[in-house]
Parts: sequence; structure tokens; C-alpha cells
Amino acid sequence: MGDRRRRRRLAAAATVAGLMSATAACGSGSGNAGSSDPNTLEVWTRSNPDDAATYDRVFAAFTKKTGIRIDYQPIINFDQQLQSRASTRDLPDVMINDTALMGSYQSQGLLKPIDPSSVAGGDRITAKSWSSTVGVDGKHYGIPYSRQAQTLMIRKDWLDKLGLKAPTTWQEMLSVAKAFATEDPDGDGKADTYGIVAPASAQNGYAAMWGASFLWQGGAQIIKPDGKGKYTPAMDSAAAVNAVTWMKDNLFCGEKGVVQPGAITAVTGTATNFQDGNAGMYMTGPYNITTYDTTPGKKTYEVVPAPAGPAGGDVLADGENVYLGARTGKDRQELALASFLVSAEGQKIAMTSVDGHQPVVRIPVNSTLDAAKVRNDTRWSVVQKAYENASEQFPNAPDFAPIKQDTADSLNSIFTYCGGDVRSQLKELNDTLAGDLKDQGLLK
Repeated sequence: MGDRRRRRRLAAAATVAGLMSATAACGSGSGNAGSSDPNTLEVWTRSNPDDAATYDRVFAAFTKKTGIRIDYQPIINFDQQLQSRASTRDLPDVMINDTALMGSYQSQGLLKPIDPSSVAGGDRITAKSWSSTVGVDGKHYGIPYSRQAQTLMIRKDWLDKLGLKAPTTWQEMLSVAKAFATEDPDGDGKADTYGIVAPASAQNGYAAMWGASFLWQGGAQIIKPDGKGKYTPAMDSAAAVNAVTWMKDNLFCGEKGVVQPGAITAVTGTATNFQDGNAGMYMTGPYNITTYDTTPGKKTYEVVPAPAGPAGGDVLADGENVYLGARTGKDRQELALASFLVSAEGQKIAMTSVDGHQPVVRIPVNSTLDAAKVRNDTRWSVVQKAYENASEQFPNAPDFAPIKQDTADSLNSIFTYCGGDVRSQLKELNDTLAGDLKDQGLLK
């Protein structure tokens, strides 16, 4: 693991060095980057065509309201395209992308710092949401746009058939998972059902993203802030050892069928067992609600809070921020767009589906809005309450990508090789995380 981290560190250092020199010119320019028209903003989102159709409605409403035009570009390979544009000193004016990328973008000099008071309506965004935009220097480098938190999606028809209730604790969840795997909840007379969907591949950090909720519910942290801009690795704690051991022994190395076959190599795009109708539970984000309402069907499942572990029921929260490219010349137009995006009007448009297109705001950052009321769907109150009262975010001030990946590599290995010693494996992970933090100058 140490050799892999060193190779990644050298590659990242070379990339950052090139980007820093390129974006320095972007930041001091007078309008050469992005769109050359002073009344047009070039805006990027990481979107497929379905998401892009919703953004089209949002930006059309903004232009109608302000007269500021939007050159909208939905980008699927967002990071690759952004690095290419940065190398040519031509950043987009505005970007909407994941909260977890802020530390990486800020460390590369791609983002413009933002004063929250300059965003009209910024006072309607909660301190919790604003906290995910604070860099290692204490400045804000994004405006919160959309938030979400994981909940448990569970087959209600299977629970009813087996006379069970939705679980509220880890042990209850394990018991329900075993029943789903062994008691023929779909009634076809075959042993072809599974308890829990687990996208536990190391690829792109999936094992860490899926496993984070279990870590927090067990009282563990991946890295801990010292409150002064530094961090310490924390994956060798007793709480982390206990949480990872529970996952290993009960989900991956216990009774067959508790998780779906191939969980160790599954990513979210291939972990389709809940949608396919052969797995009964999935702790996942609310973006799946629209999909699952079609298959397996809205009447067959329910959305409930995640079962609690020894330390509570906290789940992974994430979302998207609005980022301003590190350049000058269009501050007024950029802040006008940001203010519209977080307004009640802009958020409502982005939260509603037209012609079946996916909404792009899940939980509104505008505190005057209630997701369940906007959508006329009480299930969204479960998601909103989870975000507000029982969720944690990955630390976004550091470049969390290598930390997430190293954690995923370790968890995936632990879940794959059932005979290994969890304590020693997590100690090795902790040493690797210390190296990741040291590389960024953030190790306490």
C-alpha cells in the first residue's frame, strides 16, 4: 500500500505543479477564460442527459429573470475535462460538482474564494451545509447547492410476507437479512434472494463510501481534525476495529446470502440487485427513489432511517456545491447565478421532475424549503431528517480522494480475505493515511 501511495503522490504532485502555474494566470486575467462575452457565463455540471434536462430548466429561468445568458455544458468526464481546460488557462466560470472534490480543486488553485455574505440568500443556508465549503485556510471555496444522506430502502412486501418489521439496529438488520436470504420472501420456491446490497469494490473508493456509515455508527472516524487545520489518522482505534470486524464477520464472512453475490467487486452501477428484485435492503442515497419507484415499484418498498450501531445511526452525507473558477471579471454575474441557484425559486425548479427527468437537488440547502412538501412525498422527510440530524460528511478541506481510496483498498482486502487479522490490517491502513496527510502538509 505504501508503494502505491508514493506513486500516486508523485503523479499528483506533477499534476498540481502544472495546474498551479496554469491557473495562476487564470486568476489574474481579465476575462480571457470561460466565455468572452461579459454577459454570458460558461457553466459546467457533472451530468448525464437526464440530469442536464433539469439544469436546462433551471438556467432558462435564471436567464429570463436576470438577462444573463448561460453557456451550459453538461460534462460526464468532468475531472478529466477540467484538468485539460486548466492546463490551457481556460477555466469555466461556474461549476457544480461534488462536495468531496472541494479540497482537491482548492489545493490545485482552481477555485475562487467566496464570502458567504456576498451570496444573496446565503443566510438561509445552514451552518452545517456551509461547513463543507471551508478550505484548510479557513476560507470558503464553494456555495452549497444540494445535499443528501443515506437511508435504508427495504422491501416492505417481503417484510409483510415474513411477518417482520423494518430493522432499527444492526442486529435486527442482520436478522432480517438472514430471513430475506433463507425464507423465500418472493415466494418462488427458489433460494435466489439476498439480504443486503453492498457495493464493496475498492474501485473509485466505493468500499469506503458504503462502509463509512457503519464506521460512524460504530463510533469510528477515518481521520480526525485537531481544530487547527491539521488531522490525525484514526482507523486503528478500538471503535474502528470493532466496526470493521462486525462488518467482516457478519456481512462478508458469515452466512451465505446476507449480501449479494459478487459484493466484493460491485460498484453502484453493477449493484442492481434491489432494482432487479432479488435483494431486500440497500443503504443508499435518495437519487435512487425515482428509479426504484419504477422497478421494483413504489408500492413494494419503503424508505426508513438507517439501523443504528453502538454509537448511533449517523450515515454518510454528501451533495454538490457551486464552485467559481479561479479567475476575475464576472463576479457580479457569477454571484447572481449562485444566489438564484440557492433561492427558493431556483431550488424548487431543480427539485421537481418534468417528463420523468431526474431532479438535481435532493435535499434543499435553502432552509425555508421542506423536501417532502415540495415533492408531495413524505419519504423525503426521512432523507431530510437523516441529513439534518443523523449524518456526517467526509472532511472536505483536505484532498480526501487518496484517503478515501486507501481506506477502500484496505476495507475491500479485509472483506475479501476472511482469515486476516483486522487489527493489524487497520494499523497498516492508519500508517498509510498518516502518509497521505503528511503529503498534504496536514498531519498533526
